Amino acid sequence: MSRTAFLNARLIDPASGLDERGNLYVVDGKIADLGPNLFSDGIPDGAEIVDCRGHVLSPGLIDMRVFTGEPGAEHRETLRTASHAAAAGGVTTFIVMPNTDPVIDDVALVDFIERRARDTGIVNIHPMAALTKGLNGKEMTEIGLLKEAGAVAFTDGTRAIADAQVMRRAMSYAAHFGALLVQHAEVPELATGVMNEGELASRLGLAGISSAAETIMIERDLRLLELSGGRYHVAQISCEASVDIIRRARRHGLKVTCGVSAAHLTLNENDVQGYRTFFKLSPPLRSEADRRALVAGLADGTIDVIVSSHDPQDPEAKRRPFAQAGFGAIGLETLLPAAISLVQNGDLPLARLLSAMTHTPADLLGLETGRLAVGLPADLVLIDTGSPWIVEAEKLRSISKNTTFDDRRLQGRAIRTVVGGRTVYVQG
Repeated sequence: MSRTAFLNARLIDPASGLDERGNLYVVDGKIADLGPNLFSDGIPDGAEIVDCRGHVLSPGLIDMRVFTGEPGAEHRETLRTASHAAAAGGVTTFIVMPNTDPVIDDVALVDFIERRARDTGIVNIHPMAALTKGLNGKEMTEIGLLKEAGAVAFTDGTRAIADAQVMRRAMSYAAHFGALLVQHAEVPELATGVMNEGELASRLGLAGISSAAETIMIERDLRLLELSGGRYHVAQISCEASVDIIRRARRHGLKVTCGVSAAHLTLNENDVQGYRTFFKLSPPLRSEADRRALVAGLADGTIDVIVSSHDPQDPEAKRRPFAQAGFGAIGLETLLPAAISLVQNGDLPLARLLSAMTHTPADLLGLETGRLAVGLPADLVLIDTGSPWIVEAEKLRSISKNTTFDDRRLQGRAIRTVVGGRTVYVQG
């Protein structure tokens, strides 16, 4: 029997509203008890003791948008290296996207990811399966069989479902299984640029991507959702207009949710100046007004989840002129520290921030994690919210080093990560 006593913690469980000083007890990988008066009669003999020294102890983070190179492009990232990066970032569960080679579009590939995750044995990994075969946007995958095999949701990852008829049929079919559809909201014909459309793009001589590419796709899908029903999630929104659209749809009772990346919450188009290709993201970083609207949407609950959108790119893809460079940045290790900056700036309380990375994604995906509750798996992160540090790309655990936060000063990070009661990371 394994037993661990976490002492002197600030326990935060956003799902229940818990935020108090106390202790937590883990037995055989599950939470056995917690609260301010726990261990008043003494700590059980043989228990490992972890003194939290007043730091925040919360459910482990759940990142529902992670790209890896496995299978097919292991030189960019493997499930194992991504797992080490996740553990160092306080992420105890991540969801891998189907944009691999071969594509995760059949039961055998879902089973492969599940088996590789078990073999890795560091953090929990679950696959999203492709919504269309080969990510070609034409023919639906076998949603029922893939869901039964372990797929937690369905998406074409970085590709939008452009065909409205295909999307409508997918929504209707998925509704029968209670499956979550995740859309990369972008009209392909309007997204041929490389950064946010506007004055800055013109000054830099770069082709712009209008926010209309995003909003038109969301508006279309919401109309289809009215016809077909089901559950629909926008993987990432990036502009004020999208926040307003989601807010109105919720008022009309549609089952729509959305996410935002930590980069879009903390950076804007001005970071592209200097043609830094690590800031080339999809959707692109937009204006400061858009960024502030995203933060406000997160604070009021319009935006449901925060993701890293971890997308490793090798040096050959990024060491190019900005227009030719690949889209994407890594983010597993910087997800929590970047997001904490919003708390330090007074934009929202810590509990609200953590809710968007713990129980909310767990609820969307049907996972039993994301909460501090007796009987649930002891997936935990101990957070030092005041620890200052400088991001050094070469020290990050991902194989690829394309981080938007290189050389940036951040404050706050995970100092211990626990998965199933087993410590998988301790800050050195």
